[in-house]
Amino acid sequence: MKNAIVTGAASDIGQAIVRTLVAEGAYVVLADNDLETVEAVARDMPGTEAVHLDLRSADSVRRVAADIVERLGAPDQLVNGAALCNGGSLQSVDEDTWAQDLDVVLAGTIRVSQALLPAMREAGHGAVVNIASVNGHGYFGADAYSAAKAGVLNLTKTLAAQYGPYGVRVNSVSPGTVVNAKRRRQLAADPHALDRATEWYPLGRVGVPQDVADAVVFLLSDKASWITGTDLRVDGGLMAGMPGLAEALGGSPDA
Repeated sequence: MKNAIVTGAASDIGQAIVRTLVAEGAYVVLADNDLETVEAVARDMPGTEAVHLDLRSADSVRRVAADIVERLGAPDQLVNGAALCNGGSLQSVDEDTWAQDLDVVLAGTIRVSQALLPAMREAGHGAVVNIASVNGHGYFGADAYSAAKAGVLNLTKTLAAQYGPYGVRVNSVSPGTVVNAKRRRQLAADPHALDRATEWYPLGRVGVPQDVADAVVFLLSDKASWITGTDLRVDGGLMAGMPGLAEALGGSPDA
């Protein structure tokens, strides 16, 4: 049985990843700052456990990592999925807000990697997936979050190159718009809130957490054994092109 750690496991995407890993036969540690939620998930899902993890605290990350490695050994699979998105533009977001997004999204991923990758290196195997975003590839708003996700993309390549010789693979997944708790609140206020987004997606819909989970679990699996340093965009074709925009421009590249 493989053992896995999922940070940000309280989120909709995190929970979908956990369920999919468990279905694949893994024992999964759900790590999140929202201990109440992950404990509730773990109670209803055999083959899991919940731990409190504050990604903003290097001490918390080191303590949790050391405990997991001591009890379960080096993780076979690691998902860095925790995130924070305060929103706002470069002009409107204050320094503290920038620091919060960068601290959780980028620095948090770095802290977890520093705490767990050495054990995976020593074990001589393992797979890591970092949850990035299409926001890390281009401008879609939420400037601080986007900058942090761009950092996650570069970090993924760095770790893949450094740890590949020791049998550890590191990849990332970049979701587009996914229906999650935030989006459900939008839909409660405006049932057509996401209809305006779908016109930009070639596949004609926004994503659901399971779309992301399936991509993550593939990259963690032995089926991806010769894939590392790669970002898999799970975005309904968004970054490939925008048919709605092309139609509005009359199909002319210089319109």
